[in-house]
Amino acid sequence: IRVSSEISNAPIILNVDCDMYSNNSHSVRDALCFFMDEEKGHDVAFVQFPQNFKNVTRNELYDAVLRVSSELEFHGLDGCGGPLYIGTGCFHRRDILCGRKFSKEYKGDWKSVKHIKREKSVLEFEEKLKGLASSTYDKNTQWGKEMGLLYGCPVEDVITGLSIQCRGWKSVYFNPLRKAFLGVAPNTLPDILLQHKRWSEGDLQIFFSRYSPAWYAYGKISLVLQMGYSAYCLWAPNSLATLYYSVIPSLYLLRGIPLFPQNSSPWFIPFAYVITAKHICGLAEFLWCGGTILGWWNSQRMWLYKRTSSYLFAFMDTILKLLGFAESGFVISTKIADQDVSQRYEKEIMEFGTSTPMFTILSTLALINLACFVGVLIEALTGKGIMRVYETMSLQFVLCGILVLINLPLYQALFLRKDKGRLPSSLAAKSIVLALFACVGFTLLY
Repeated sequence: IRVSSEISNAPIILNVDCDMYSNNSHSVRDALCFFMDEEKGHDVAFVQFPQNFKNVTRNELYDAVLRVSSELEFHGLDGCGGPLYIGTGCFHRRDILCGRKFSKEYKGDWKSVKHIKREKSVLEFEEKLKGLASSTYDKNTQWGKEMGLLYGCPVEDVITGLSIQCRGWKSVYFNPLRKAFLGVAPNTLPDILLQHKRWSEGDLQIFFSRYSPAWYAYGKISLVLQMGYSAYCLWAPNSLATLYYSVIPSLYLLRGIPLFPQNSSPWFIPFAYVITAKHICGLAEFLWCGGTILGWWNSQRMWLYKRTSSYLFAFMDTILKLLGFAESGFVISTKIADQDVSQRYEKEIMEFGTSTPMFTILSTLALINLACFVGVLIEALTGKGIMRVYETMSLQFVLCGILVLINLPLYQALFLRKDKGRLPSSLAAKSIVLALFACVGFTLLY
């Protein structure tokens, strides 16, 4: 920002990731139309385009596009004061990004932008730019606090956009038919999980910081926009509920203990209705946004995987940081893959390939559900009978069965696949031991 102010001093700044390129020559014109609108343009601080990728498979194997968010949720936020700043594909007003306070009398002067007069030599000018770009330039200044991007958070884009909106400015979300910018999406499961760990950890740090939308934004932005920010900031804590419902009902199913209303109970209908309606509505939204049925199924799998690994680790790391036992860091996900990985990705075969704590958790949970499902099937066929299971624990049985189905790619990576994208045998052995310990221990101790 500082360097460009000495080179062009243009009133509008375009921010894109290093792996993104322009795919729509009209994007600049479209953004300027919002900024130069005579009625509402003077309120607009930035124009946000959605994040899109050139290498997404037809059925969106890893749900990298976040289709429902970009095609539906952000349009809703746009009507409540503006979307989040997501760090790429965004046009900013330079003066507002540099800390200008909101004023109803503010009018962008497009004709009298003053260009910097350079009276120094090229070498002197180059040295000046090096000084402006130096990391030490910010010391004892408002840069990183009130000017430019706010520092100290893995998602500096979100916290910067929130601070701008809390100063009274609004943002605009524009999603043209021809995508404005295209980038490269992660094409392996470890990369996408790492990316979401960083995002959810940073968002949760914002929620617990002085810039929390719960109190910092109170009275400065609309209540609905506060709720929208909070929904994203609370991704990580949602991991606890998902972890519970992906393990406990299955273990109680194995023990023959019902947790949900029986079929004969009048409370069965509300439970069944909420579960069915929620997923039908989710499928309809996904299809309406241009997705496929298999793409929706993949998004449900990634929803489960992210919540029981990325968000769980993000939650724990954030709590440890708040207690002073850890420091936050910034980990960049890779965008480069060898030919074999790319070929498997194009065929929509999930890429595991490494042994990580996240995969240990995912594998253990998947094996617990498989053991519980097989165990209750055997018991129903040989002992208690299928009808008793159907009458007393049908919701638990369906939930466990769906968890088994959704984990089929993981079972293949554990036991069937021979390529380099499979899970290591050492991780498989560890997960089997942990799953057996959980099932046997719960059965004996309860």
